This record gives sequence, structure tokens and C-alpha cells, in this order.
Amino acid sequence: MSQSLAKITVHITFSTKGREPCLSDDVARELWPYAATVLRNIDCPSAQVGGSTDHIHILCIMPKTLTIAQLVEKLKTATSRWLKTRSDRLSRFHWQNGYAAFSVSPSHAPRVKDYIAAQAEHHQSVSFQEELRRLLEKYGVAFDERYVWD
Repeated sequence: MSQSLAKITVHITFSTKGREPCLSDDVARELWPYAATVLRNIDCPSAQVGGSTDHIHILCIMPKTLTIAQLVEKLKTATSRWLKTRSDRLSRFHWQNGYAAFSVSPSHAPRVKDYIAAQAEHHQSVSFQEELRRLLEKYGVAFDERYVWD
């Protein structure tokens, strides 16, 4: 093949540092579209961006030119810088060091998109920690609880 072709859908999630609940509704209303713009600018169209007060979820198509680690680094850097300019209380904002990423079948993408859109309701009864544990178990990702949270 003389051309590289790929379409890899991925669900990425990560938390604020220490799961600090600083992504209030007013912040999130601006952050989710801003994150989608950052993704679009790195040739990574998002199908859905959302989350809760202490974390973000992204459903996107991976660009052919970036690794997941590079994509997450670019997204965290841009959104963190932007958030720090929004208010004094966010001036020391940080995302957690790590992230979780899961491949998503095209046939399951609509369900993941709905899942991300319903985060506010979902987190009325489930913490981010429990949500992440369930996702890691569902996708068969081995993890050591001592190193998941920072």
C-alpha cells in the first residue's frame, strides 16, 4: 500500500490531580468543547467529550501520526493551560499523571458516546474510582491499586 489507512476509535479517561472536584458545571460547559477543539486541531476528531467534577472522558478517532500517550499529553497540556486562565481557583490546576485508554469497536461507539453524555447522572451514585475499576475489569486491564491514584 502506498497510503497509510486507519480508523481506531478509543475511549480515554483521566482525573484531576487527587480527584479534586474542580470541574464545576460552568467550567465543564466550556471545557468539553475546548477539549474537542484541541482534539480536532491535532487531527483527532472527537465523537463525545464529557465527564464529571473530577474527571474527563473522551471518545475519539486516533490520528495516524500520534501515539495514545502523545495525544493525551497534548490534550492535558492544552486544557490545563487553558483552565489555569479561567479563574483564580483554577490557577494551580493539574490533571493526574496517568490515564486509561480502551479500544472501542465501531458497533459499540454509540453506547460509549451515550455513556459519556450521561456522566452527570452516572456519578450521582458511582465514584470515579469505582467507575475506573469497573472499566479496567471490563477490558481485562491488570492494575495495581497502589499505582492507579495520584
